[in-house]
Amino acid sequence: MLVRAYSTLQLKDVSSAASGKRTFSGIASTPNTDRGGDIVEPKGADFTLPIPFLWQHDAHDPIGWITDAAVKSTGIEIKGEIAQVEGDGELAKRLARAWDYIKAGLVRGLSIGFQPLEQARIKDTYSFHILKWGWYELSAVTIPMNADCSITAIKSADDALRRASLGAKAQPIVRLDREDFPAVAGSRRLPGVSYLDN
Repeated sequence: MLVRAYSTLQLKDVSSAASGKRTFSGIASTPNTDRGGDIVEPKGADFTLPIPFLWQHDAHDPIGWITDAAVKSTGIEIKGEIAQVEGDGELAKRLARAWDYIKAGLVRGLSIGFQPLEQARIKDTYSFHILKWGWYELSAVTIPMNADCSITAIKSADDALRRASLGAKAQPIVRLDREDFPAVAGSRRLPGVSYLDN
């Protein structure tokens, strides 16, 4: 039986990556008690890289890979990548959507999918201390359980290129057609907005 343990991701930095890849880093697991009362020991993880990165624990909805995992007594530090495909097909849209949700902070959770290999009951509780476990996947999830884990950085060349193409003094432009919106034609202008009136 595959078990899931949740953690929180916080997006703190967006910067460009020379490779153009959608990469991120963070913490996948800590030894602190989660909201379910269990403890998953980071040093007990048994895994092989790359680890599949799924959307909401759906094995039919993979979105990337965990490419690096450094196991420490304080937690497992990970690096991962959201896949990219050419074209504008359904898969490309799905991957771009997942990346947008993560960048916007709307999906803020990470969750490990694992199988306990060795565990001990925590005294006077129904909870377990997972001492050894097989780690099979990591997922981006909406609702976290362990609030100590986070994505600390995301990187994408797309963001840097988008900012550069706008230029440092770029302003939003609102186009108003007087014939279509007569009530707007004489309305008050907003400061800092460029208007194109025909």
